Amino acid sequence: MPYMDNNNAERFVRLYADMILRISCLYLKQRQDAEDICQDVFLKLMLLDTDFKSEEHEKAWIIRTTINACNDHLRKSRFRRHVSLDEAKEVSISDDTETDLLERLMKLPKHYRISMFLHYYEGYKVNEIASMFGKQPNTISAYLTRGKRKLKSMLSAEENGK
Repeated sequence: MPYMDNNNAERFVRLYADMILRISCLYLKQRQDAEDICQDVFLKLMLLDTDFKSEEHEKAWIIRTTINACNDHLRKSRFRRHVSLDEAKEVSISDDTETDLLERLMKLPKHYRISMFLHYYEGYKVNEIASMFGKQPNTISAYLTRGKRKLKSMLSAEENGK
């Protein structure tokens, strides 16, 4: 029996849709692609034939599945046709209001922005993020430190430029 029934579907959308969309936007930098990833993750969840041990296990599965779907999308997009510069101007990263910090976070390299989002916005510990990425905790700590340093540098440069 699939894990997601009507009651679970509403709960999943309420709890995880924003998180999936934000992680996808951080990875892909395009709202439309992020929405596609969100649908893909929920579809995989609907077809899942197992139960989660806990809410933490459930959330970790959703994050890992989102990251994997984003990576798959990026891999596939390398083989797709490219859009013209005129079409690219019309693409918006986000059509809803984002905080200033999230907008700046989007400018960081992928590993920094995803690690920082999971740590500071979702509340994951370094060891948990390391487990999701299949990396050492020291690597994630370095991503967080370097990401904060780059973010601080960006903020300083913007402040000095005003």
